[in-house]
Amino acid sequence: MFNIGWTEVILVLGVGLLIFGPKRIPELGQALGKTLRIVKDEINTTDVEETAYIEEEDEEPS
Repeated sequence: MFNIGWTEVILVLGVGLLIFGPKRIPELGQALGKTLRIVKDEINTTDVEETAYIEEEDEEPS
């Protein structure tokens, strides 16, 4: 999909370590995890609400 080799991965991780430092990387990972969890929950909630709305429209008599 992205066609990234091990050399590129190590290079990106090294640059990230230099920019953010070893103390800040866990904080960034934790923030990213929380953000992804919130987005996932919102997507699932929206799907449930849309399904319930569509089912309510189908149940109304014409």
